Amino acid sequence: MPAARADYLAPWWAAWLHGLPHRGLRLQPVPAAFRPRDPDYQQSLLFLGLVAAVCLGLNLLFLTVYLICLCCRKRDAEPGSKRRNSCCVTWTAVAAGLICCVAVGAGFYGNSETNDGVYQLLYALDNANRTLAGIDSLVAGTTLQMGTGLEQHLARLEELLAARSDYVQSLKFVRQLAGNVALELAGLPARRELSADLTALAGRVGYAEYYRWLAYLLFFILVLAVCLLACLGLAKRSRCLLATMLCCTLVTLVLSWASMAVDTAAAVGTSDFCVAPDKFVANLTESDISAEVLRYYLYCDQSWSNPFQQALTVFQRSLTTMQIQIQGLLQFALPLFPTAEKDLLGVQQLLNASESSLHQLTALLDCRGLHKDYLDALIGICYDGLEGLLYLSLFSLLVAASFSTIICATPRAWTRSARRDRDYDDMDEEDPFNPQARRIAAHNPARGQLRSFCSYSSSLGSQSSLQPPAQTVSNAPVSEYMNQAALFGGNPRYENVPLIGRGSPPPTYSPSMRAAYLSVADERLRHRGTDFPA
Repeated sequence: MPAARADYLAPWWAAWLHGLPHRGLRLQPVPAAFRPRDPDYQQSLLFLGLVAAVCLGLNLLFLTVYLICLCCRKRDAEPGSKRRNSCCVTWTAVAAGLICCVAVGAGFYGNSETNDGVYQLLYALDNANRTLAGIDSLVAGTTLQMGTGLEQHLARLEELLAARSDYVQSLKFVRQLAGNVALELAGLPARRELSADLTALAGRVGYAEYYRWLAYLLFFILVLAVCLLACLGLAKRSRCLLATMLCCTLVTLVLSWASMAVDTAAAVGTSDFCVAPDKFVANLTESDISAEVLRYYLYCDQSWSNPFQQALTVFQRSLTTMQIQIQGLLQFALPLFPTAEKDLLGVQQLLNASESSLHQLTALLDCRGLHKDYLDALIGICYDGLEGLLYLSLFSLLVAASFSTIICATPRAWTRSARRDRDYDDMDEEDPFNPQARRIAAHNPARGQLRSFCSYSSSLGSQSSLQPPAQTVSNAPVSEYMNQAALFGGNPRYENVPLIGRGSPPPTYSPSMRAAYLSVADERLRHRGTDFPA
């Protein structure tokens, strides 16, 4: 067979994948020729899957080492460390989400391309199967006409024309020609077995493709759901969401590397077929189809003659001769034997129907139809299908990178959630300016509203009691004033409580005392980060 094909060239990515080293489980070299039934070749594809499993182990090892090192690091005590960690987690979540979206987009495209390629293969197989079935039907119908139908008419005509030996001799010659036609048609290669093989192959491929397409579609949905859960957990800083997200992310990471193993092995095996498809087809059908017939249909060179041309020529000449004989009998024997008209016309109709079948059979046996189906199948597998497998491999790789990034960001988010809860627990639950107190008040409205109302009423009552009578003068020393301020200033609930034991400022009150008091109050305000009610 020719070494090169002018009408089909393997794509460059098929040649690149075919050039990858093929190794057995014992690391011995294996020929890269596509031999799916050879155990050594099967081991070479399994070896590629094991390489993906090793990559999964290395990925998990890297994540484990990273998490251990992160846990062993001392906490950063700088005030700005919390903000920097927060930004780091945020940007990590954004990057992981973008990578995940790109991965799902590549996966959808690859799944669609693979599905299109497989269905193009199925369409080509179906067309070839219809062609072979048509050939088989025409051959069977013509053989039946040349045998049973024609024989019945010829037997009756021999009885009717027995008085004329020359007419009987013409009928025997027609019977001999009909036998030659049936013999030539029976010499055509077996078509029914090949058609059955193509039907079974198309059924298995369609069944596997349906579940493959559905499995990847569900995997895409799972990846999107886990990615959304991861972003939600990192944003809400909920420990429950983070724990659930971590488990789902690990499962999806394992599934992504498993998908990578399957896609890589399938892509390499498909590329091995696409580089030399004619050789594989020849080896597969060498026991059923001759090399001449196979070469004619695989390459369809117009300079080559049809291997069935001899049988078709015998068919055509036999039909022409039989029609001449029956036409002579209609012209010369019918006036002498009028009762033979029905059988002679019946033989003529059978010969006309056989001639129509001959033209259809000649068109179906031409190489152009089956060769086009063969090229369509190759293009569907080696271009669309193989390209889709490469995009699916890219999808698996991007998903592994995205979820590895999410797992690396989980400890920082977990630390932030723990720090936030600890900060809230350290605050006073009865402080109306405390966010924790507002959260408690939301869960217990009566209790929270009661405390807030009492605190606010006490504050108002204290401020109203601060208005002293104009005529009252106190002789309390300055030390008592400062002691009372220090006593009640330590608790935020008593910041608005009036001084005890006096109704007006001390007589020794001076601007310096006022400045000292205001500085202490301002320092307390800065420490608490809130203002007194007006």
